Amino acid sequence: MTVHSELSSAGTPAAIAADEPPGPAETTARMSHREVIQALSGLMLGIFVTILASTIVSNALPRIVADLGGTQSVYTWVITTELLAMTATVPLWGKLADLYSKKLLIQLSLGLFVVGSLIAGLAPDVTLLLVSRVAQGVGAGGMGALAMIVMAAMIPPRELGRYSGVFGGVFGVATIAGPLIGGVLVDTSWLGWRWCFLIGVPFSLAAIALLQRTLHLPVVRRPVTIDWPGALLIMAGVCALLVWSSLAGHHFAWGSWQTVAFVGGGLLLLALAVWTESRAVDPIVPLGLFRNRTVTLAVLASTLVGVAMFGGTVFLSQYFQVALGKSPTVAGLMSLPMIFGVLVSSTVAGQLITRFGRWKAYLVVGSIVMTGGFLLLSTIDARTGMLPLAAYMLVLGIGVGMLMQNLVLAAQNDVPAAELGAATSAVTFFRSMGGAIGVSALGAVLAARVTALSADHFGPTATGGGAKVPDLETLPAPVLAVVRDIYGTATADLFLVSAPIAFLAVLAVLLIREKPLSTLTGDERLAREASGHN
Repeated sequence: MTVHSELSSAGTPAAIAADEPPGPAETTARMSHREVIQALSGLMLGIFVTILASTIVSNALPRIVADLGGTQSVYTWVITTELLAMTATVPLWGKLADLYSKKLLIQLSLGLFVVGSLIAGLAPDVTLLLVSRVAQGVGAGGMGALAMIVMAAMIPPRELGRYSGVFGGVFGVATIAGPLIGGVLVDTSWLGWRWCFLIGVPFSLAAIALLQRTLHLPVVRRPVTIDWPGALLIMAGVCALLVWSSLAGHHFAWGSWQTVAFVGGGLLLLALAVWTESRAVDPIVPLGLFRNRTVTLAVLASTLVGVAMFGGTVFLSQYFQVALGKSPTVAGLMSLPMIFGVLVSSTVAGQLITRFGRWKAYLVVGSIVMTGGFLLLSTIDARTGMLPLAAYMLVLGIGVGMLMQNLVLAAQNDVPAAELGAATSAVTFFRSMGGAIGVSALGAVLAARVTALSADHFGPTATGGGAKVPDLETLPAPVLAVVRDIYGTATADLFLVSAPIAFLAVLAVLLIREKPLSTLTGDERLAREASGHN
């Protein structure tokens, strides 16, 4: 194994804690605190704009779908296609990070995101919009996986808490602030919904330039090849299951032959992927990772968090606008309590983890609080007041902020440095897959509930055309009141489904064993392992 410096100004060696002295082969230089902060500024900007793309369209979708004559399924697919592409490509990005320049890969992922954003902003119809969301998703998948891998390479787990807390806050704020920014853009007449996609372009380009100047990491080169058949099988299997979860219950019955075809085909492809990965010299997802109890439980909990968080919160914007009758801007402002909860709890928990070196308690408390937030939100309807809604969202945000990034920290701390990329991408991959499944499946549940409730109130003929998202401005007052009740009831049902899913995450984190956080960076750990030191 050889280590080549990307830039000669990689910083000066720093002292390492006395309880873990460096091995003789440790020649990599630890970045100074100033250099870490500078590099993180580019990472934070990149992760903010790519995660923002997942949710910024939430408040704009009622306007976009209504303008383009789309259905409730189209509403879901604009979000799902981006999540699907992001999810399916995360393992590949993680493996590439273990082999090639992390700096080049992260800039490439941002470049793909820029291309997708430009196409989306100029798309003349729904079809091209969906294609552009795939390009955005591939870029966002790279950014999401690589950012945490780069942080682990620069920062020891013992110090990572304070930084990952801020990172988690940025992630959570981007996830939840998207609807607010999207709402403002839609309500600004001289901008409009197309800027929900175009707004990320200048910030992504700025992040690429910033990373070029500030990110200095050694490049680890190993004589290995990428398991392309395994990568393709993983992506194909995941896509088959996600397409099924989006279409089932609406375009065809859950128990239909189409379900058998999609689920059977997806599981077969994934089984072939496991077989291929087990025989590969250097697999995309090393199956040995799952012999590690911490990684397995972190992956399980991360999947459940993704299902509950993305699936439960993406449709809040539609609830605010359709059920409560708010404008896109007001709907975005209503998400501020959740943003505040995520930002504060993530930052505070990260600081406390760094100070005291203990992390499991925050996972347990965060998962319990998140479950409580979903239970509270399952009581909403079209007449719920602003104060209770704000309180419920604050509770949910606090739980998510304490939980999400610390699952990645737990996994990174418990694997060999050579597997940091694979472990990080595994946790990120399953969280994204959970989110895509959550949006797809719960979106299908919402569409089915809206269709059923509409049929109860207006008769079966009123639900033709795929449960179109209503244009509220054209509805008579009596009909409008019923439609708002329908969407209020259907959204509450989604949170009721999300609550037990979140509770399963509580059980998963309770079983994780707490391990003291390492005081070495990923590069220092890699050098120790290469020299035969444990």
